[in-house]
Amino acid sequence: MKLERITYYFPNLEDIQIKQLEQLKPLYEEWNAQINVISRKDMDNFYERHVLHSLAIAKVIDFKQGTSILDVGTGGGFPGIPLAILFPKCKFHLVDSIGKKIKVVNEVAKELGLKNVKGEHINAKLITGKYDFVVSRAVTQLYPFIGWIKMNIKRPSFNTIPNGILYLKGGDLKEELSEVNKEYNSYSLSDFYEEEFFETKKVIQVVL
Repeated sequence: MKLERITYYFPNLEDIQIKQLEQLKPLYEEWNAQINVISRKDMDNFYERHVLHSLAIAKVIDFKQGTSILDVGTGGGFPGIPLAILFPKCKFHLVDSIGKKIKVVNEVAKELGLKNVKGEHINAKLITGKYDFVVSRAVTQLYPFIGWIKMNIKRPSFNTIPNGILYLKGGDLKEELSEVNKEYNSYSLSDFYEEEFFETKKVIQVVL
């Protein structure tokens, strides 16, 4: 997949955002040669499996200016970095328990000129700040994840959907969702994207 698929699904991108998205793959290829943050197989499908997948959250919500977002278990910066490109007037705090991955996050953000991104090497359970939304990409089962971050959600909400979790996950989630004793919505990515990769992928929105 090429960048054109991103602009097909997100036709209102500004020139600077398109330029930043263009820079993403060569930057990650360069860093991946030093610190393995993305598998080689996924690197071949970078824009589909990492960028477009991350941006699926933007099909569920158009974050308002000033929204604060915590990305837990960001790895090399997903979904946080692509979302930070799309929402330059929102604040993103990207955290991971593996320090070398956060080094990549901060260097990529610096190269792209993303002033709205802060990467931090920290365990999610130790975070004390408050955020409008927590985003993540299949870090663990949803039930324990909610326990980790439920105290980090701000009140009140000012976006079009209530504050809480926006979780990217795939596969059969019936059993996992049956354990979630919170209000939630499930959005199929196949409703947004045509590619086969997204057939079983979802965004789970949990209200906290």
